[in-house]
Amino acid sequence: MSTRDLDGRLAQGWGGAAPDGVHLNVLLARRGSPTAAVVMSAFTAPSSGFTPVLASVGGTQQAYETLYPPTVIVPKTAPAGALHEQLVFGACAVGIARGLLDVVAGGGLPADQDTLVLVSLWLDAAARDDTTVCRNARTAMAAAASEAATGREAADVDRLVRDRDGLRHPFYDGA
Repeated sequence: MSTRDLDGRLAQGWGGAAPDGVHLNVLLARRGSPTAAVVMSAFTAPSSGFTPVLASVGGTQQAYETLYPPTVIVPKTAPAGALHEQLVFGACAVGIARGLLDVVAGGGLPADQDTLVLVSLWLDAAARDDTTVCRNARTAMAAAASEAATGREAADVDRLVRDRDGLRHPFYDGA
């Protein structure tokens, strides 16, 4: 697959279990595309409690380095307090960076300025353990970015279609 084919590809990933579990939605874009315009709009249009951040890593704020491919993280919920905010912008951000770089190291995505990644992040308000949250964010990001880049196995897609009448969700237990 060419890097051009990545534009507009979506996936989700989950890491761990609540309260320290992390759920992500990932959108891949190519610079200059309409999809990239959506990513940039999300980055430049913060609202109260939903501050998008460019994923940057470093031992101190002055040592921050931009993650490649550039990655915009947007929380799905407003921070539920100081600890939750620290986990979102600290442990989750580092885990997301590590997971994305795992996919880059495996050849799934290029480490360039032409690929953009939008991450929509959910972290339970009751989360407490920063090491566990970081590990779970890494797992979720690696899964989501890898699926967005390469797609799902045909057998998995066929199973969803075949079993569509029995689909369930944690927030829906009906028929």
